[in-house]
Amino acid sequence: MTILDGKKVSNDIKNEIKAQVDKMKAKGEKVPHLAAVIVGNDGASLTYVGSKVRACERVGFESTMVRMSNTTSEIELLDKIEELNQNDDIDGFIIQLPLPPQINTQKVLMAVDPSKDVDGFHPENFGKMALDMSTFIPATPFGILELLDRYGVETKGKHTVVIGRSHIVGRPMSILMGRKGFPGNSTVTLTHSHTKNITQITSQADIIISALGVPNFLKAEMVKDDVVIVDVGITRVPDENSPKGYIITGDVDFENVSKKASYITPVPGGVGPMTIAMLLKNTLLAREQRM
Repeated sequence: MTILDGKKVSNDIKNEIKAQVDKMKAKGEKVPHLAAVIVGNDGASLTYVGSKVRACERVGFESTMVRMSNTTSEIELLDKIEELNQNDDIDGFIIQLPLPPQINTQKVLMAVDPSKDVDGFHPENFGKMALDMSTFIPATPFGILELLDRYGVETKGKHTVVIGRSHIVGRPMSILMGRKGFPGNSTVTLTHSHTKNITQITSQADIIISALGVPNFLKAEMVKDDVVIVDVGITRVPDENSPKGYIITGDVDFENVSKKASYITPVPGGVGPMTIAMLLKNTLLAREQRM
């Protein structure tokens, strides 16, 4: 069994990006600039945006964090997005989700200039991805593709089962794994909360990508020998024995499933670090396109 080590691969990618940024600096070119908009005081969101800012520093990007209060109106947020769209100094920006209830998330994501949408959430970019055109791929699916690629995991002709159909991970993953090329060319089954006899489906899978958000959902009896497991789930589970009072758990019963797997991502340290690395990669692509 081989661990798909997202921490190691993400560090490799950051080093590669830093080398490219160093070359830009040496030529006197403008370095990539990523902005993040955060509305409210959600603890997990603040932690996540903070790690994005630190990642920018590490690779030599400029970064801007735009903090707005929990009472921000939809109009105020849309005005701020338009300001970022028009700001030539900013190459890409993200709107940290979730947003407060008074704001329509879809309306906000639609307002982002597709050429600066480094999260890959705008319908224009999603549509291009679905049509195999060059575009920004959402960072988590992009990270999964990169992991499979760098570990040389064979996907051609394989049966890939995706668990979960979110617009951020499940849906794009189902499209990407079925596309022509590598990683891709697999036969994809997309499962979700209304799928019947899910064990029957997962037990036939060569590759399982789980993005459900239900701790330890995927058990050893649900998978076959030598399966490839990509666990996107990340849930805080209360644990009195942990100093933090909780442990981070994925969708997969790692201890037992790993005994049957050929490749598996750990949680934490698998898909999570890859997401930030690929956000940086998308920002670098945005800068290159703007040049």
